[in-house]
Amino acid sequence: MLDTLSAGIPFLNIFLLAGIGLLGTIFWIWMLLDCAMKEPSEGNDKLIWVIIILFAHLPGALLYLLFRRPKRIREHGR
Repeated sequence: MLDTLSAGIPFLNIFLLAGIGLLGTIFWIWMLLDCAMKEPSEGNDKLIWVIIILFAHLPGALLYLLFRRPKRIREHGR
């Protein structure tokens, strides 16, 4: 019984990690599209944030969500 239970755990870990990876990728794409479509084209801010999100992947998307996006919504309303 114990052998059967422990044999199923690696598969559970694989599905859990795949799910986390999929959610992270969806979040990354969402932030990239949000930045590319809604960020105002004043100066180089838009280009810099797109590059940060592209090359830093999840940490870059998280930085954009926590720091730039609220400021943009406050200033430009979108």
